[in-house]
Amino acid sequence: MSDPANRRIDLILNKPWFALYGGVKPTLVIEGRGHPTQWGLGTWQVPTDRAVVIGVFLFNRLWRFGQADFTLEPDDEPALMYRAPALPFVRGRIVQAGSSTSQA
Repeated sequence: MSDPANRRIDLILNKPWFALYGGVKPTLVIEGRGHPTQWGLGTWQVPTDRAVVIGVFLFNRLWRFGQADFTLEPDDEPALMYRAPALPFVRGRIVQAGSSTSQA
């Protein structure tokens, strides 16, 4: 049964076809709590009644990279896309699915 105080969001985690790193999986951060995840489409639960900061980063056993954050407002569409960088020292970006603009 679904909790009415929460909603589900879709998050697509995209890795570039050519990346100078291998075997790295993303970590999703929702309100400061990290969740290891896989590349591709995932569904996550977030509060309905307030803005939620969603972040993603990559970790290659030496350093964190590809950091991106997005503040999801209660009225925003519940679909986001993370685009990982091709280089292991560049930031990633999160955009609303179907949008070409990002929010840092």
